[in-house]
Amino acid sequence: MEEEKVTGRHGERPVSRVRAVLEKYRVLQRLLLLFALLGTCMVIGDGVLTPAVSVFSAVSGLELSMEKEQHKYIELPVACAILVCLFALQHYGTHKVGFLFAPIVCIWLLCISAIGLYNIIHWDHHVYRALSPYYMYQFLKKTQTGGWMSLGGILLCVTGSEAMYADLGHFSQLSIQIAFISVVYPALVLAYMGQAAFISQHHNFESSYHIGFYVSVPESLRWPVLVIAILAAVVGSQAIITGTFSIIKQCSSLNCFPGVKIVHTSSTVHGQIYIPEINWMLMVLCLAVTIGFRDTKHLANAQGLAVITVMLVTTCLMSLVIVLCWNKSIFLAIGFLLFFGTIEVLYFSASLVKFHEGAWVPVTLSFIFMVVMCVWHYGTIKKYEFDVQNKVSVNWLLNLGPSLGIVRVRGIGLIHTELMSGIPAIFSHFVTNLPAFHQVLVFLCVKSVPVPHVHPEERFLVGRIGPKEYRLYRVIVRYGYRDVQKDDLEFEKELVSNIAEFIRSTGECEKNGFVEDTDKPSDKLSPISTGIPLWEEDGDLNASASPHKEIDPQNIAPKRKKARFVIPKSAQVDSEVRRELQELMDAREAGMSFILGHSYMKAKSGSSFIKRIVVNFFYEFLRKNSRGPSYAANIPHASTLEVGMVYQV
Repeated sequence: MEEEKVTGRHGERPVSRVRAVLEKYRVLQRLLLLFALLGTCMVIGDGVLTPAVSVFSAVSGLELSMEKEQHKYIELPVACAILVCLFALQHYGTHKVGFLFAPIVCIWLLCISAIGLYNIIHWDHHVYRALSPYYMYQFLKKTQTGGWMSLGGILLCVTGSEAMYADLGHFSQLSIQIAFISVVYPALVLAYMGQAAFISQHHNFESSYHIGFYVSVPESLRWPVLVIAILAAVVGSQAIITGTFSIIKQCSSLNCFPGVKIVHTSSTVHGQIYIPEINWMLMVLCLAVTIGFRDTKHLANAQGLAVITVMLVTTCLMSLVIVLCWNKSIFLAIGFLLFFGTIEVLYFSASLVKFHEGAWVPVTLSFIFMVVMCVWHYGTIKKYEFDVQNKVSVNWLLNLGPSLGIVRVRGIGLIHTELMSGIPAIFSHFVTNLPAFHQVLVFLCVKSVPVPHVHPEERFLVGRIGPKEYRLYRVIVRYGYRDVQKDDLEFEKELVSNIAEFIRSTGECEKNGFVEDTDKPSDKLSPISTGIPLWEEDGDLNASASPHKEIDPQNIAPKRKKARFVIPKSAQVDSEVRRELQELMDAREAGMSFILGHSYMKAKSGSSFIKRIVVNFFYEFLRKNSRGPSYAANIPHASTLEVGMVYQV
């Protein structure tokens, strides 16, 4: 039956057969993952090279605007200073500095199109014939090997267009397509045609000059154009930088990149983010390649290979999207792959020839990022498999009896876990080695959802683990990416009041006849719209005096807050619910302890040498130097208990 499903029955759609083959062979899945990671790493490499190439190329206009002895000492410092300023402004977010981008881009496009149109009219108005693909064929036929090798440089004419579509977090797909077709593309065509018209009439250049854009600019306009070009280079670099942020965030969400701090800079657009660690890493690498090469030719070769690799990987993956996601014919996908893939392979081979002339940089960067991402993904998968295999079931808990087989001490134990069901292995590890726990246990799972704000009535999901007498609760707290997490005291008060409301509401349901079998394991959670108000008063540690007793300022240390739930008078609360609420109040007064699991990965004995190196050294190094969960920063250190556990994988 399984074989029939894979090979396909008569009349089965090709989509099902392709999907079945990918699901059956794990080797194909791993190759597909590596191929996607290769494209991702090249995008990150492009995020390093594009700002360096754009800024340094713009600054290179000083070569024609200054004396030869002066520009050599000014180009590099100016380029480095602009790059530092560019990355230093990233933390403000595009929505704050973006109001400058549109005028700069519009002025730049108008400038290059006007200069191109001037050169076409003034030097060679017949250059429009170059738009015909016939001349491309004649060029390759005449130059042969030399023309093929020049494709690596010709590729730079389209670099930057892929960064526009990487910036979809700021603009919609339709708006970018309209802008590119109606404004950007015509302006670029006029600019390149103008340069071609100028060069067709000026074959002899001084050998020390670089034949580029600034040669075709009228001398009286070079300084204004230089300023506009530098500003446009900054704007163009912004797109690929934010695109790098976005793709790293997606990789981190898919457990393919170590944890990083993600700052959302907009309350309305989810895609506008800022990652401090990646920002400064990109800045250092940009400065390194700029200072190391000091030449636009080698930087352009490196960028060309990175861009064409991203395009080739995108084309291959797009053919799978056509079949698997769009449910189109497999022949359409093959035709798409052959048509665009053949062109891109031609450019890719031409760029790869220049490996020793700068193209080795994106290969080296991609290799480093690929190793980091593969090691992190492998270690995360192994850790998840260990968690699933060693997850404690509720049945194990039921077999311990109401006392859990341990001593119950006063207070609330708040156990942070990533699991939304079941009991984490860290709990059984703790109970096995230290047979004492709090009278109330709360398994807390904090989740970040892709919306700006979560309404307070939708923030808490509360459920019960096991029978009532166990006093075990599961709470899932959801935060939006723009929500500010409350401090420990406010969060503690809100958490307890929501658990109290859950206890009261479930008690009313049982009283009204909606009774569930609490002896059976259940992970059902209930949304709590409004918690029971919690009224606090100051009181002595061992006294039951009046709440209006005067407080001695010299004796604040032994004081603590007494809690009392303000239950509506209309609510009918039976004795069992009141007893559970009273026990929760007593535990709240005794204090709350935050219990965090701290896992260490270690390869099993008998594992291969490569696995021991990857798990014991590389993964552990990345884990120790990556960001932990965001909620850990708000936990008071005085009430925190870390439970260490070694994962044998």
